[in-house]
Amino acid sequence: MPTYIYAITRADHPLPLNGLHGVGEPPSELRTLQTDRLAAVVSDAPPGLRAKRRDVMAHQSVLESLMAGGATLPMRFGLVGPDDEEVTAALDREADAYRERLTELDGQVEYNLKAGRDEEDLLREIMAESDEIRQLNERTRAQGGHEDRVALGELVAREVSARHEREAAEVAARLADVATRSSHAEPAPQQFLNLSFLVPRAGTDTFVNAVQREADQRGEGYSYTLTGPLPPYSFV
Repeated sequence: MPTYIYAITRADHPLPLNGLHGVGEPPSELRTLQTDRLAAVVSDAPPGLRAKRRDVMAHQSVLESLMAGGATLPMRFGLVGPDDEEVTAALDREADAYRERLTELDGQVEYNLKAGRDEEDLLREIMAESDEIRQLNERTRAQGGHEDRVALGELVAREVSARHEREAAEVAARLADVATRSSHAEPAPQQFLNLSFLVPRAGTDTFVNAVQREADQRGEGYSYTLTGPLPPYSFV
């Protein structure tokens, strides 16, 4: 039977699973697979599993319980192995890499930061600062030429992209000193930043305050969304 995998820990990690249950309906029973060096918390994988709130919360509860006891490699919702034997073999085969990652993640949590810029605010700034774009815009408004409209659209799109990239790099650089690592993901269309940070659990207040200062300095034309603390999914 396929094996649903919640997390990997060191073999001597506390495994406080009493009162918890796994995914599925009815809820699956949790169990552990152990080698000399590692342990995996697993259950039977129910057929046709979907990301329903009940199952996502069950998965999250297992991770939170394990992380309270120390370094944990959290698996993303829905990860399934062929069977217990294959999962145990993977623990043996990748033991050095898993233990190295556990050492890196010990005492760390993840925060995700998404940032966007009001489109009209950005376009006003571009028009004010770029003589070329402003002049082409004025000529297009006066004459309405198709080629000028196309050229204007291309110029504005390039400038928007360049400014988004620059601002994303600036934010990442300013927050680097209060985080252990960062991991980029593709931003949504209306955003310029989707960045996950690995943060020492003892330094979460410092990190959150740094993000707030960054948002305050950028002003009302920007939107910042900070989510966390989370299991360090982006760094497993």
